[in-house]
Amino acid sequence: MIETGLQNKVVIVTGAAAGIGRATARRFAQEGCRVASWDITEAEPEAGGFFQKVDVSKAASVEAAIEEVTARWGAIHVLVNNAGILRDGQLVKFKDGAIAGMMSDEQFDAVIGVNLRGVFLVTRAVAARMIPAGGGVILSASSVVGLYGNFGQTNYVAAKSGLIGMTRVWARELGKYHIRVNAVAPGFIATDMVKSIPEKIRQSMLDHTPLGRMGQPEDIANAYVWLASDAASFITGTVLSVDGGVVTGT
Repeated sequence: MIETGLQNKVVIVTGAAAGIGRATARRFAQEGCRVASWDITEAEPEAGGFFQKVDVSKAASVEAAIEEVTARWGAIHVLVNNAGILRDGQLVKFKDGAIAGMMSDEQFDAVIGVNLRGVFLVTRAVAARMIPAGGGVILSASSVVGLYGNFGQTNYVAAKSGLIGMTRVWARELGKYHIRVNAVAPGFIATDMVKSIPEKIRQSMLDHTPLGRMGQPEDIANAYVWLASDAASFITGTVLSVDGGVVTGT
């Protein structure tokens, strides 16, 4: 078994109530980490950890939660920015010779607020604690659509693409403080949200995945644990695609 060096590390996982976030919190707990699970939906904490109700799009909520983590455990060693929402819609929908709909301001702002602003707020607050503590690891959930684009997801793609850019900037800025910053770009993962998609669309997802299956939340959780571990100690500023080989246009 590979030694990860994560025993007793303090880890924050946002969006930890379900899906990839829940699997990630559980996986770090299995490594012997102390995990603070954040979400706006109540959830059971992992063994040895605790749950906090946090709205990552609100700076005051983020700061209060971090103060509670540091008061309890001291330094924060790993942050996983996993929280995210969807509010899909076409930029402009044209049907039968007329405008049939548009992505609303509210749709756009809600997704940017959680998926991009939220990552900025949490990372800024955590990095300010990691620097004087001597370092850490910051990981964020991008997406294959942030690399390739996707129909009907202007807001989501903008957020996930922006997150990749922020990851590369922060890797440059924070490296001298021994903070590594990376992103993971999941492909089609079998979460409850994806399982609710009509069968025809899910089959199209599989048709675009060379390995012929959807990923599991644990596939992404394992990637986060590896990137946080000593085995990845010389990796920063990268985007790791965990997508079964999804290639645009296939």
